[in-house]
Amino acid sequence: MRAGKIRYAGCSTFPAAHIVEAQWASERRGLERFICEQPPYSILVRGIEAEVLPTCQRYRMGVIPWSPLAGGWLTGRYRKGRDIAPSHRSQRIPQRFDLSLPANQAKLDAADALATVADDAGLGLIQLALGFVLAHPAVTSAIIGPRTMEQLKGQLDGGDVVLGDDVLDRIDEVVPPGVTLNPADRGWIPPALERPWERRRPPGAR
Repeated sequence: MRAGKIRYAGCSTFPAAHIVEAQWASERRGLERFICEQPPYSILVRGIEAEVLPTCQRYRMGVIPWSPLAGGWLTGRYRKGRDIAPSHRSQRIPQRFDLSLPANQAKLDAADALATVADDAGLGLIQLALGFVLAHPAVTSAIIGPRTMEQLKGQLDGGDVVLGDDVLDRIDEVVPPGVTLNPADRGWIPPALERPWERRRPPGAR
């Protein structure tokens, strides 16, 4: 930023504690601060509602969520009784798509119930999903990832959807606030959980 190569800096998939630490470090050292956070957020991945989004609001940071359609789970492709062809993504990260896993079965149940909510509201599931993400007061905008012109056209009108309290309440009944149905969708796993040596005292040590 001081060299003029970028105008602003942000962080991505930071937990709330790291966002706070980064803000304090910038203030102590007289550095430019992160002005936005880019987290995973969708109806199926609501964990950031508990701490990350309120923290961003306190520090007046923009929030630009990625995967508002939950990696394709909220496009209508994943429905009960429907054959789901394997994709490159499902083969690369099976923990997020393997339907033999209970957490992904929970996502399938939720996607089915949310499709009903969308139908009752006169919306498509994609519109419901994007409207939900944009309804949170901390969210600035959402990152979409269409691969075709048809997909782009199907997602653009989601930005104009305004969900009423009745629809948002029904969504909360399907997936409660702050709940991420599959922990693998959080996008970030604390090193202390990934690295056994960080949580195990060496033999003989006190």
